[in-house]
Amino acid sequence: MKKELLEAKTAIVTGAGQGIGFEIALLLSREGAAVVLNDLDPHLGEKAAETICQEGGKCIAVNGDTANDEVLDRMIATAIEQFGHLDVVVANAGVTLFGDFLTYPASSLFEVFRVNLGGSFFLAQRAARQMISQGNGGSILFTSSVTGHQAHKDLAAYGMTKAALEMLAKNLVIELSPYKINVNTVAPGATLTERTMGDPDYDATWSRITPMGRPATTADIAHAVLFLVSDNARHITGQSLVIDGGWTSVSPSPF
Repeated sequence: MKKELLEAKTAIVTGAGQGIGFEIALLLSREGAAVVLNDLDPHLGEKAAETICQEGGKCIAVNGDTANDEVLDRMIATAIEQFGHLDVVVANAGVTLFGDFLTYPASSLFEVFRVNLGGSFFLAQRAARQMISQGNGGSILFTSSVTGHQAHKDLAAYGMTKAALEMLAKNLVIELSPYKINVNTVAPGATLTERTMGDPDYDATWSRITPMGRPATTADIAHAVLFLVSDNARHITGQSLVIDGGWTSVSPSPF
């Protein structure tokens, strides 16, 4: 009998009401994890959790702003109260606020910092404390982006935060390796989601300029995440895996 990769483990996945986050939560559930799923939109979060449960998985929605301390505390508490332990955290929630550098407002800059950096940092901090108290190690994963590797028009602030998350993962190697907690990032490129498919030119544009001939699917990203948070990747830490069909190797502009 094939053993599920995350059998008897508990995972938190943020920003998981749809798109990449939902696909990650669904795949982790299929591989045996009990999932605490979060989304800013309570309707999306509840619907996503219900879908996973209908498939036979264990999933509870804890919705709200992941840069809010109360929401973070509630996610950790729910994992422990409902499933007894916390083993995996995927800090996927983030906000993208496009804007020209010369006119970019302070309000947008600090909101991107608050959500993308603050939310991820303090979720990882709380999760690490819980994992340390359990004494069995664990896995933390941040969602970065190709925009943390290559310049992209109108995404200076967003790209800064994604590069910073990769540096955070590297720094936490020092802090968390003694406790057998590994920390990595994935950096998705162009990906077909509910949001990007709203652009009628998105698929054609990125299919043309991506060496592999298509943008990523959410499943492409989720399977990479599954590997990095599974026991198969226990000796991998401080790394960032770019998932972009080769785009950053050649970097043709979509503009």
